[in-house]
Amino acid sequence: MADKTTDSKRSSVTVGGREYRMRTIGIAVLTVLAVWFVAVNTDSVAITLWVADVTLPLWLVLVVTLVVGAAIGWMAARRRAKR
Repeated sequence: MADKTTDSKRSSVTVGGREYRMRTIGIAVLTVLAVWFVAVNTDSVAITLWVADVTLPLWLVLVVTLVVGAAIGWMAARRRAKR
């Protein structure tokens, strides 16, 4: 049987004596950009939801979209991990 060994050393950066994974830094940068993008888009927009037209603040629409996208990504990652 083949031995499947993986490199346990993950790419990381040391800042101020503390080691940070590149994945953590990437997530932090994307989070800051998403918060900034939501914060600068504060106008109201009209949205058609199948049969109803509603007017909502754009920041709320962006937050809901971000949460739904994160939930889909989380569920897809969980499903992939079970395989």
